[in-house]
Amino acid sequence: MEKKIAFVFPGQGSQYVGMGQNLKESMEEISVIFEKADEILQRQISDICFKGPKGELDKTINTQPAIFVVNYACYRALCSEGIEPDIVAGHSLGEYNALVAAGVLDFETGLRLIEKRAYLMEKIASNNPSKMIAVLGLSSKEVDEVINLLKVKGIINGANYNCPGQIVVSGENLIIDEAIQLFKQSGAKRVVELPVNGGFHSNLMGEAEDEFSKFLKDVSFKKAKCGVVSNFSGKFSTNPMELKTALNRQITSSVRWEESVNEICSFGAKIFVEVGPKKILSGLVSRIVPDVAQLNVEDVGTLKKTVFSIRRG
Repeated sequence: MEKKIAFVFPGQGSQYVGMGQNLKESMEEISVIFEKADEILQRQISDICFKGPKGELDKTINTQPAIFVVNYACYRALCSEGIEPDIVAGHSLGEYNALVAAGVLDFETGLRLIEKRAYLMEKIASNNPSKMIAVLGLSSKEVDEVINLLKVKGIINGANYNCPGQIVVSGENLIIDEAIQLFKQSGAKRVVELPVNGGFHSNLMGEAEDEFSKFLKDVSFKKAKCGVVSNFSGKFSTNPMELKTALNRQITSSVRWEESVNEICSFGAKIFVEVGPKKILSGLVSRIVPDVAQLNVEDVGTLKKTVFSIRRG
């Protein structure tokens, strides 16, 4: 019996200058994807992917569409080799790629949604001094205790429950600064400020979620051809209305990545393929379920290696 395959798509933080260029230069189909993206966005997002500079690539308004396009290019490269997923998930913006891979959205619709999402999130962040920190070495219970202690003073939320001992917290600058001290007092090994320009996946993004909801309302979602595990619930679904609701709620809600990975394993997936730049998700998956096979695709070399491994069984 063939092993079930999960495709997982990375989100913000996975970007680097030059991502996707090797695939674009090696495969005509991939070159067309970048041309199409530039045309849809009416700007040269491909140049920002390939040439940067890093400061431009790291702006949310550029990062999100850039990663979405590169993730999609890596996905299409896998499809060209006849490899399709049995179940999909994505981390934060990567969930949009998961929905495209499952046939719920097409590429153009996904990209337009991401562009709107990035614009709204950046706009709210610029008006609300806020940030995100990674707390290493504490349990989710210990992190939540600090959050519950401080949320009477202002906005602070658990943003990403990534894996045991790694939780991202998001909120207003002053509250987060106070939280850093409390996390250290609670025994955190490290507390690291993330290179993002706002407190994403928190209640600060409420206005962005409301605006995005209006934009999303008229977008048609199709029934998924494979299970999609949502960040919002950590559960898989093929129901278009459930997936649409979860996608909208994602902007202010926690990314339940550890739950999502366990859900994928409960489905029976034995092979995880990270489809997109870097191997951040692979590292998280290995800490949640060390015994699954881990592969990735971000360039021609990793594509060949992954295709060979899957075909070999």
